[in-house]
Amino acid sequence: MALPESWSFKSRAHQCSITEKKFEDGNTFYTAIYPDPESSGYLRKDFSLEAWNYKSDEFKSPFSFWKSTYEVVIAEAKPEVVAKDSAEGLLSRLIEEDQEHTENARYILAIMLERQKLLKETDKQMTPNGTLRIYEHKKLGEIYIIKDPNIPLDQVESVQKEVSELLYGRDL
Repeated sequence: MALPESWSFKSRAHQCSITEKKFEDGNTFYTAIYPDPESSGYLRKDFSLEAWNYKSDEFKSPFSFWKSTYEVVIAEAKPEVVAKDSAEGLLSRLIEEDQEHTENARYILAIMLERQKLLKETDKQMTPNGTLRIYEHKKLGEIYIIKDPNIPLDQVESVQKEVSELLYGRDL
């Protein structure tokens, strides 16, 4: 199966995928990514600790998994900083478009958002096509799988300029 360069997943669930019991603020839970036999993509499932420990065979072998703490999402009244919104929006758009020539920009944007503490790298998986880095949006729980393009050091500056031009329409 040929792997796309990146994926965007639905946000974290507000209840356990097995028991359907709602998560409460501060609950510890597991997130797991499974191959989706119907779409050649992946599915996200969130499990309470109890369900994780006693899950059925169909959920025994995830592609990736990690433990998190559930946080209730509270709508913020203050406006967001334009560059931060633009970086998130641009990353989402580039993932949706899934053009090979934007692979480096997607990776740099993910790193930028990780440094701004909006994304958290939860796992990395080695595949025959390269390293896939799995990020979770800290507030929304959305999952992004980004291929690490192993950008050579002598090309980092040009990729940063490309991202700057995409974000701001000019070189910074």
